[in-house]
Order: sequence, then C-alpha cells, then structure tokens
Amino acid sequence: MVTDTPAQYDKHMTALAKKYLDAGGYIAAAAGVPCDLLHVEHEQPYQAIIDAAQSRGCDAIEMASHGRRGISAIVLGSETLKVLTHSVVPVIVCRRQRPATLAEIR
Repeated sequence: MVTDTPAQYDKHMTALAKKYLDAGGYIAAAAGVPCDLLHVEHEQPYQAIIDAAQSRGCDAIEMASHGRRGISAIVLGSETLKVLTHSVVPVIVCRRQRPATLAEIR
C-alpha cells in the first residue's frame, strides 16, 4: 500500500534517480567515456527513452533486460521490448549472465 503523498513520492523518486544517475556518471568517468545524465518523468517510460535518444541525436540506445519468461513477461511487460518495437534508433540489449546453478558447476 502506498502511504506517501504525491510530493513525498516525487521527492523519493528524484533522489533514487539521482543515485542511479550518479553511479552511471561515475562509471562513465572512470572509463573515460563522455556521459550526459538525464532524468525525465513520463507516463510511458519507453517513449521518454526514445524521445531523449532522438532529440539528442544518439547513435544507439543501450538497455538491460531482466530476461523474464513466461507469464511474468506477459504480465509485467517490458520497457526494453517496447523500445525495441517502437524505436527507429538502433537498440542494444544487454542481459546480465545468470549465476551458475549447482548442476552446471558439477
């Protein structure tokens, strides 16, 4: 149950976005890669991603994928899939390698 007021929620989400953006900026700086940080609020996150890439003249969009399967993929949807489907800018999808299972180790 959500107990925050809209103002509290906005403040919390802005702080969380800053935390993630700062981490990305730090990683880019450490790698010597130029990085533009942008926090956008939009009812449709996939559209905000596409709009930002197009307005900034990006060559590509890189996104992560959780690799959900089955009913959870259908129910939860995927912002990555929506960007892939609607973007004219090329999209690179990276998926973190899953930890090895005990059977794979043996």
